[in-house]
Amino acid sequence: MGRIKSTVARANIKLPLKLAATLLAGSTLLSSVLGLIRDRQLNGLYYSTYPQGIDAYTVAFTIPDFMFFILVSGALSVTFIPVFNQRLADGNKKSAWELSTSVLNLMAIITIVASILIIIFAEPLVRYVVGPGLDESGRALAVSMMRVIAVNPFLFGITSVISSMQQAVGRFTFFALAPAVYNIGIIIGAVFFTNGINIFGWQIFEGGIMGVALGVVLGAIMQLLVSCLGLFGMGFDYRFKIYWRNRGFRKVLSLLPARSLDQGIDYVNGIVETNLASRMASGTIRAYQQASALSYMPINLIGVAISTAAFPKMAERLGEGRPDLFKKELQAVLRVIIWLALPVTAITFFCRGYLINFIKNGGDPLMASILGVLSIAILFRSIYHISARSFYAQQDTKTPLYISFFAISLNIILAIWLSMVLDMGVYGLALATSIVSMVEVAILFIMMSRTIKNLFSSDFIRAIVNMVFATCLMAVVTYICVSLMPLGATDQSLLASFPKFIIITIISFLVYLLSSKLFKLKEAEQIILQGKKILHIGHKNK
Repeated sequence: MGRIKSTVARANIKLPLKLAATLLAGSTLLSSVLGLIRDRQLNGLYYSTYPQGIDAYTVAFTIPDFMFFILVSGALSVTFIPVFNQRLADGNKKSAWELSTSVLNLMAIITIVASILIIIFAEPLVRYVVGPGLDESGRALAVSMMRVIAVNPFLFGITSVISSMQQAVGRFTFFALAPAVYNIGIIIGAVFFTNGINIFGWQIFEGGIMGVALGVVLGAIMQLLVSCLGLFGMGFDYRFKIYWRNRGFRKVLSLLPARSLDQGIDYVNGIVETNLASRMASGTIRAYQQASALSYMPINLIGVAISTAAFPKMAERLGEGRPDLFKKELQAVLRVIIWLALPVTAITFFCRGYLINFIKNGGDPLMASILGVLSIAILFRSIYHISARSFYAQQDTKTPLYISFFAISLNIILAIWLSMVLDMGVYGLALATSIVSMVEVAILFIMMSRTIKNLFSSDFIRAIVNMVFATCLMAVVTYICVSLMPLGATDQSLLASFPKFIIITIISFLVYLLSSKLFKLKEAEQIILQGKKILHIGHKNK
């Protein structure tokens, strides 16, 4: 047992920024791949044969996810980490552990209450809030599944506190593994639980799509257990107590409402979109959710992963009284995110048919069209995460909140106007999201330039312009490649279409890399240098 603990503790060592970002990006990629497998399995089982059921499954997530986002999620990490880091930097571990245990216990209480309320009010929530357009059978199924998934806010809440502690001290190993484990749980539900559960000859569960809901809960439990492994070696001193007098805890409580509202109001848009999509043809909810999930894969891989890794260090710089280093690191992270997100946005747009084919055998024109519109938001949503965190690092949660209020209000108005008044249907929802993502980042940039002097210097702007030119050159090549290698009747399976997609992606990124080198972008030079080192090492080993 002691050897296992020491092994886990060694795996949980503090990581430098670049390695942490790489690990998070890699784990996000793994989780995304597992997510593709999960969605492909579910779409193959239900999208074409039982669209009402898969819509009900999608609706069932909406309220539990909303409660998690508004109570915990990003609200906790960006309010807890700076305060927790400050306590550790001052050498006050006792206060840091009191803060941690207080936040953990408070979140457990709040989320268990939220879970119970969801179970009680699931029927009116589905009928009047998230699924008014579902038929009676679809509504009843959504209510049943929502009551099963209702435990998620509680499980996710505890996991988030534990993960935030690990993020704060730069320990990302088990934090990075947890999302992948969650997807594995859902895959188990889709593969095994849908066939029913039989123990010693007793049929305790009949099966069907409700088995997927059980898999969701299994995944959440597995994710919590993996996150708990990250506590080994940290010296966390847990107490079943809330230290109301702890100054750090009071500081977190003062910061939490603004960020919680910011996070929650952002998810209100998802509720409105689900509500509007439920009034359209069966399967529309699932089609929009799937296209939206695909668009968020690169956002999570680039914007969220890099921002998450960079945020503790940025907060630490300000804690050390070094705003100059904070600005320098913020500029560097912004450049990297934009440099990576630009080509991914272009590739997603031109290869949308391939991407949809990965999650639904044979593809789906509706999903592909929605993804094409949503691809515009990839760049701006990736930038959003680090932009918002620049304010959180300064312990300013109100500015992003006010901007979110405006952005979400605009999104809801545009979504209703475009989809219902102009009769654009589900495409109106996607267009509203893309337009608002651009507006939100523009406002954030204006506010950032006021609080951080000379952040957007002439050198920074020149670099971004060069990145755009490099992306345009790459986009031409990507379009030609897709035209020369279109999806044919024999390319409907994953094994047939994936090699073509990889070839197009590799060619596109090589062109982008060379174009970036031509425009003297240091991001490309660093990658080329690393490539040369790897090739040199490989040559020496031979």
